[in-house]
Parts: sequence; structure tokens; C-alpha cells
Amino acid sequence: MIVIVDERELVKEGYYSLFDREGVASAGFGSTEFGEWVTTVADEDLKSVRAFLIGECSTDIVSPHKIRDRTKAPVIALSEQHSLENTLKLFESGVDDVIRKPVHIREILARISAISRRAKEEANFVQIGAMRIFMDGRDPEIDGQPLPLPRRERRILEYLANNSGRRVTKTQVFNAIYGIFDDEVEENVVESHISKLRKKLREKIGFDPIDSKRFLGYRLII
Repeated sequence: MIVIVDERELVKEGYYSLFDREGVASAGFGSTEFGEWVTTVADEDLKSVRAFLIGECSTDIVSPHKIRDRTKAPVIALSEQHSLENTLKLFESGVDDVIRKPVHIREILARISAISRRAKEEANFVQIGAMRIFMDGRDPEIDGQPLPLPRRERRILEYLANNSGRRVTKTQVFNAIYGIFDDEVEENVVESHISKLRKKLREKIGFDPIDSKRFLGYRLII
């Protein structure tokens, strides 16, 4: 079943009809009724949801993070605003994909299948205590709340998490973040980035999860 969340009845009815033609069950909600439903529905019922499509609705009520607390089903935003700023804003809210309208219903189904397939093939995050580090460009979360980080610091954290606790050298971190052909930046900039990152993490989670050894490099404590 596909769950559509939109304030407009015509939109919900339209998607219901289109999915029905493809032999796919769907259900439509407004923001308020969806907010109540997703927090009270039985776990067994949630297992039948293949994906959530979020259209025009209240983002305060329909939060991708709240949805993900209950289920791992993909959350996809349907956007009518064709701007980079709006697309980035939607991704930052926690959705798995942004689809610009108009779009064929089969493309929506194909994207849902692709997201689900990737989720089964590999974990999308690393959990360290209250901190969740994503591998798709999203900011890490502390107790479910995003921790905004500058792009370099976020990529360093992702790189350390991708190495599953193994120690990596400063050169390895530099090459991963800046690229092996970048000769306009000094390698020592890595130390500055990591110093700032460690301070922010220590303030938010109460300890420093990055272990460093001189000449040996850095390791994320899993």
C-alpha cells in the first residue's frame, strides 16, 4: 500500500485512481489525520505500507523523522516548486527522495523499488550511542535531531564511519575529502576540520567519539 499525504482531495483521489490502474493499493490522508494515524496505527498495519508520498501539507505535523521512528518504508516528497533551494530543503527535512511534478506513476513506483532495494543491500547509517551518521549527505542526528555541520566536517565524519572503526591516516582523510589531485590546499587543513568536528560532537553527545594517535591517524569509536 502507498500512503499519500496531501491537503487537496482532488490530488489524493487522482493518485488513488492512478495507482489503482497499476494494481497498487493506496490510501490518502490530510496532515492532521495522518499525524494521528502514523503515531497510533498498529505495527502490523504499518508493515503493509510500501512508501509514503508527501505532497502539500503541514511539515510540522508530517515529519519524515517521525515517520521513520515507526517504519523504514521510503518517504518521498512530491514537489511542485522546481528550484534547487526547495529540493535541498526537502532533503534536509529527512525525505529519501524528491520527485518533481508532473511525473508518471510508473516512475514513482520505480523510485520506490530502487530505494527499498538499496536499503536491503546496505545499511544507510552508523549508530554511535545517541548519534546516527548517515551515508547519503544528510547531517548526522543526535537523539533524532539533525546536527548541522559544514560540508567538509560532515564528509569527514561519514568517511570515518564508512571505515567501521579502522584507523585512517591524515593523508587518507585528505584524499577522500579534497581528492588526490587537489594541490591547492595543504594537507594540514584536515587537523583543523577534525578539531572543530570533535568539539561540536563533544558538546552534543557528551564525549569525543574520534580517537587520534600521532603518526597513526584517526579512528571512530564504534
